[in-house]
Amino acid sequence: MGKLIIFSAPSGSGKSTIINYLLTQHLNLAFSISATSRPPRGTEQNGVEYFFLSPEEFKQRIANDEFLEYEEVYTDRFYGTLKAQVEKQLAAGQNVIFDVDVVGGCNIKKFYGDRALSVFIQPPSVEELRKRLNGRGTDSPEVIESRIAKAEFELGYADKFDTVIVNDDLEKAKAEALQVIRNFIEK
Repeated sequence: MGKLIIFSAPSGSGKSTIINYLLTQHLNLAFSISATSRPPRGTEQNGVEYFFLSPEEFKQRIANDEFLEYEEVYTDRFYGTLKAQVEKQLAAGQNVIFDVDVVGGCNIKKFYGDRALSVFIQPPSVEELRKRLNGRGTDSPEVIESRIAKAEFELGYADKFDTVIVNDDLEKAKAEALQVIRNFIEK
């Protein structure tokens, strides 16, 4: 039976970089495949990148309590994690990794308890986060400020996670994440 590893972090904390590194470390990690109500983009296939549901189907499944967590990003645009899919991956012996927002992370942890490890990747400071987001050069100043505001909200959730890793040095943060996950999987 696989285990569950939950990652949450404010945008720009280096979470994706750390997760991508962990996926190369032979830990039998597999992403949980989320469901969405948006149409497929490009070459995306149902059941590979996402499970594509209509907004009606998504709402029906919410009503049936089929999601571990979900979010309505804007009207009729949903993203969520189906319980049945996670159970299928765990039964196949995969260690399922989640890349979710803080609220979703707390919900999954609450549902699975000790079978799940929740990890919060924290930027060294809000100022450093602002520098990183500006450095990406992909967002307007307004978008950056809204991400900073969201980050300040999310940082308030850090103490609800099993482990907090401060990413002030990427190599050190990667090594720390690897150690924590290895210990969890092996116990």
